[in-house]
This record gives sequence, C-alpha cells and structure tokens, in this order.
Amino acid sequence: MSLQWSRFSDKASLYLPVLIMGLLALGTWWLVRNAPKPAVSASEKVARHDPDYFLKDFVIKSFEASGRLKTRLAGSTGEHFPDTDTLEIEAPRMLSITPDGRRTVGQSLRALSNADGSEVQMFGDAVIHREPVPASAGQKAVPPMQIESEFLQVWPNDERISTHKPVVMTRGADRFTGDSMQYTHLDQIMQMQGRVKGVIQPSKAQ
Repeated sequence: MSLQWSRFSDKASLYLPVLIMGLLALGTWWLVRNAPKPAVSASEKVARHDPDYFLKDFVIKSFEASGRLKTRLAGSTGEHFPDTDTLEIEAPRMLSITPDGRRTVGQSLRALSNADGSEVQMFGDAVIHREPVPASAGQKAVPPMQIESEFLQVWPNDERISTHKPVVMTRGADRFTGDSMQYTHLDQIMQMQGRVKGVIQPSKAQ
C-alpha cells in the first residue's frame, strides 16, 4: 500500500506544476475578460459631423501669387464641418478665371466644397457657363459653352467637369445630351455615356 501511494505521489508531483500553471492561466483569462474597459479620451473619440462655424451672405476668393483673382465662391449660407474639412453651401455662385482671362460661372441650389475650393460638388439645377472668346490674331472665336445637370462635380484648377446624372451640353448652336459625362477643357475632350444624342448645326459660310 505504501509503495502504491509513493508511486501516486511521484506522479502527482510531476503533474502538479502543469495543473497550477493551467489554473493560473484560467484565472488570468477571467481577470482580463472581466476587467473594466479603460475610458476613451476625447482625442480618441471619432469626430462627429457637426459644423464648427457658420457663414451668411459670404464670399471666398483665391488669388495667384501675382495677385490675380483665380476663383470666387459665394453663397447665402455656409457650414464648415471639421471632420471632413468641407464647406456646405446654400445657393452657391462660382466664378473661375483662367490666366488668359477666360471666365466660367456656375450656380446650383447647394454645393459641397473642399478646404481650398479645388473640388466642388454642385447639387440641384446645376449650371456651368463658359463665356465666349472673341476672335483674335491667328485665333478663331470660341463660342459659349453651357453644361446643365442635377449634379456636377467640378475641379476648377484642372478645368474638369464630371457627372453621373443625365446632362445637357450646349456649345454655340450645337447641343448634346447623355446619361453621364466627363469633360476636360484643357484637352478639349468630352465623353458621354448612355443614351447619347447630339445636334450639330452646319457652320455658316464665310
């Protein structure tokens, strides 16, 4: 009997450390699971989409280094949202002037602009109108151009316009319609997709 007990005691002494380590691991897991969560500091909280300042009957202008007026953005009201650094505008009116003096104006029911005005999204009755360029020495006259849609995304610095909504584009007496459009003025490239229709008037005899 004493021999069997001695053997059992020897085996128990071998497995006892393993058993103790298992109990310690189980206790540690329980403490971690049931420990109170650390409080999240204000800086770690996700920023809420709330405006931090308001504008009324405002005008924002941007200038070249030479002092030349580059863009002008006005609206009846504006709200700035710090989490996205964007400005939401009611009744926006926009003006962009190229280095050679060509003017483009735009308006819509409301708009969303990024911090520096390099990207503007126009919503509701959006219209962009580029003024005509008169003929000069060695250069033909450029007719006026107008783009209309319920949504227009504009990059004034790159002279690009895009929309995924039905759009109407007129250039002089010519008229084009489509379900979506991408237009780059610097490259003079317009792409329309969907149900595209166009009416091109014959040029007048010289």
